[in-house]
Amino acid sequence: MELDEYMSLDATAMAESVARGEVKPAELLALARRRADAVDPTLNAIVRRLDEAADAQVARDDLAGPFAGVPFLIKDLQQEYAGFPTTSGSRSLAGEIAAEHSLLVRRFLDAGLVIFGKTNTPEFGGKGVTEPDFWGPTRNPWNIAHTPGGSSGGSGAAVAAGIVPAAGANDGGGSIRIPAACNGLVGLKAGRGLTPYGPQIGEPMFGMVTQGVVSRTVRDSAALYDAIIGENPRAAYRAALPSRPFAEQITDAPGRARIGYSYASAINARPDREAIAAVESAAALLTELGHHVDEVRPPYDDEALARDFLTIWFASLYGDTVAIKRRTGARDSDFEADTLAVAELGRAAGVGALLTSLGNVNDYIQSLATFHESYDYFLTPTLATPPLPVGATATAGHLRVASRIVSRLRGGKVLAASGILEQLIADSLGWVPYTQLANLTGRPAISVPLHWTEAGLPLGVQFVGRLGAEGDLLRLAAQLEQARPWAHRHPAPIR
Repeated sequence: MELDEYMSLDATAMAESVARGEVKPAELLALARRRADAVDPTLNAIVRRLDEAADAQVARDDLAGPFAGVPFLIKDLQQEYAGFPTTSGSRSLAGEIAAEHSLLVRRFLDAGLVIFGKTNTPEFGGKGVTEPDFWGPTRNPWNIAHTPGGSSGGSGAAVAAGIVPAAGANDGGGSIRIPAACNGLVGLKAGRGLTPYGPQIGEPMFGMVTQGVVSRTVRDSAALYDAIIGENPRAAYRAALPSRPFAEQITDAPGRARIGYSYASAINARPDREAIAAVESAAALLTELGHHVDEVRPPYDDEALARDFLTIWFASLYGDTVAIKRRTGARDSDFEADTLAVAELGRAAGVGALLTSLGNVNDYIQSLATFHESYDYFLTPTLATPPLPVGATATAGHLRVASRIVSRLRGGKVLAASGILEQLIADSLGWVPYTQLANLTGRPAISVPLHWTEAGLPLGVQFVGRLGAEGDLLRLAAQLEQARPWAHRHPAPIR
């Protein structure tokens, strides 16, 4: 197999070629490495190679599973691989070695995926761009001056660049859907509890983070989720599993859906014209396909939701930094200045603010549930703007120094009084105001690549479904993929 053919295949097609004996897993792995060696010095998508482990895997006679022999990458955040650190994009965790695979990674391996590396992520997954101080920025294959999004930006860039056909990802506020939208990929965030965490940790952020993948095709996403969901006797609760495999469900027509769409946002009152065009084009296509489509008012206050989301995130990050310091002996200098400032805001806000925000989550759940009584899906842009230039959200040097001082002096209340929260909402969420809703409510959501900007950058659209609608979302995405194919689109050669 030649490299061009390798890059044209999705994971399903690769697995079929292996099963037919047309190509060996070692050959596919060699092609994946060849592609990585060619483009990753520019993209910086892979932060750790697992070459010896991958070689041992393809050398086995018993390599099996639905994706046997397909090269794969996992995210360097909450996807632990035994014998290697999971840095979470932070120097503070560089020396902590995983004693065992996470359940998710075990399921990836059981599916026959050949894991040969870990992908870049912002520190603790805390940003919608992938620019950690520790590993440096990842760049978008469609235009290396721009971000691939975050926090699964390394995975998104690697898939878009043709290093692998799919890669591990996770999503606590849009971290699967944002990179999917930035890189022209499919990104499903499953509903709460469906994909596995553990045994190292339970569900982060009070259950708002879910595991998953980014891929080039709907059928790959469907089959990969089939491979990773399942019973987990060590989980805190049992989630309702799908009655049929997603790979079977996507062969069915989705039926006539009722879809409400909006690009309105209180955080970003003026979404980019490309974001508006993406949604309007999707709405027109859906109408052509026979769906009932209405423009609607958003079923929630996204500015209030942003405040609650960040309050919960800040408190969670404070707890994480305290735990890491106790466990590893890490010092403030081992964390980014932004992380320290945000964690200090979480500490200073106190438990009362956290409990209030957690209580407010029910309001968003009820509002969205009411919306879903009238509509099957809520359609929005995934991004309010095209992918940002690399460095666009970087904190200025003097502010980083100030953040470290404020953190050391425990000046979080002063920091909060300065209006920094409002600035963080505008700067961090202003270009991605639509994705946090699904995390707080526990609903499934998917980003599909239906739009490219005039400058040639992808900009996906998002559908949020009701509880248990993962299969429905994948069926709808499969219909859209058939009507307006995207997997044949590839970035220009990377120089």
